[in-house]
Amino acid sequence: MSTPDVKLGSWEAVRLVASREVTTKMRSKAFIITTIATLVLLIGFSLVMKLSGGSDEMIGVTQETQALAEPLKATAGQIGQSLDTTVVSEEEGRKQVADGTLDALIVGGTDGRLRVVVEKDLDGDLENALNVLAGQLALNQEIVDLGGDPAAVQSSVAGATVEIEPLEEPYPYQPEQLVLGIIAGILIYMSLLLNGQLVAQGVVEEKSSRVVELLLSTIRPWQLMAGKVLGIGFVGFVQMVVIGGGGLAAALALDVLSISVSAAVGTVVWLIVWYLLGFIMYSLVFAALGALVSRQEDVGGVITPALMFVIVGYVIGISVLPSEPDNTLAEVLSIIPVFAPTLMPMRLAMGGVPAWEAIVSVGLVLALIPLLVWLAGRIYANAVMRSGAKVKLRDAMRPA
Repeated sequence: MSTPDVKLGSWEAVRLVASREVTTKMRSKAFIITTIATLVLLIGFSLVMKLSGGSDEMIGVTQETQALAEPLKATAGQIGQSLDTTVVSEEEGRKQVADGTLDALIVGGTDGRLRVVVEKDLDGDLENALNVLAGQLALNQEIVDLGGDPAAVQSSVAGATVEIEPLEEPYPYQPEQLVLGIIAGILIYMSLLLNGQLVAQGVVEEKSSRVVELLLSTIRPWQLMAGKVLGIGFVGFVQMVVIGGGGLAAALALDVLSISVSAAVGTVVWLIVWYLLGFIMYSLVFAALGALVSRQEDVGGVITPALMFVIVGYVIGISVLPSEPDNTLAEVLSIIPVFAPTLMPMRLAMGGVPAWEAIVSVGLVLALIPLLVWLAGRIYANAVMRSGAKVKLRDAMRPA
């Protein structure tokens, strides 16, 4: 006796498929290990930032070189270096340099030549500050030899500044924003890469094991595809919330962020929003492309063209934006839907993105998703039941 086909309601079928994917993926060791490992890495990164940025350079000066303390601080500040000074005897200063209490000891300079004692070598930024100071001392000596007043010359030089007339007000990027942008880009990239491929691999696994034939006896192809996309997408969403929220909590608890809490939270929110938009868009494509083949070995080849858009967006973002956050090419590409999921969250985390660009970028992706649902649904329905050789994309797009 044959078993009659039982057709479920549309959304009931999608819910059942999605629930199966959520249960299976969230219990998998790969999901648990990946989530924990990424969260540990973010917390570790916060600890490193806390420990590496906790104290200023400590420079010792003797009674003879005490007058150089304030000029050295001012010079260091001009090149972005922060340091403190303390007055010690030369003998005691040398001991403190040896045991690490002092980073350097200035024991010369009153004759126009600067001499510094260090344990082994000198920090690059501190060396730059001292080189600038040495140049100023040498210039002062030349002015004195010529019968001039070094203080008057320095005052005149300090007051000589260029007037900048910007046509547009530049955005004051902060180092923490750049770091958050890079982290956001990496998380989005890895999530799309891993979870998107899971969709394609799941389609091929069901197709090669003939499970799909049993499933399609009770539900429609588009319901199976939609359930798989929503299920794996929800798993990725939970992962993003845990990683993004946990990383933000660690950074705030360790006080390594100088930006406001609202800005940091906004970065995490945008990270989740763009993960969802990017995943839905790309997973529909991956599901359709995965249906074209019947072996896991062929998955990589068939989805590579689509993956290249994710990779190109990530590479441009990670290589260009940290050094040039307002790069025109990155701005344009971040609005184009295929590049937006990796580029736009990085730009939003760095700040300075006009509201209209963010709105247009989101709007274009939302407009593209219905088209992808229709197109991917047709390809999936026409190809998922065909086993054996790879189905040509042209054949899969023909009306059934």
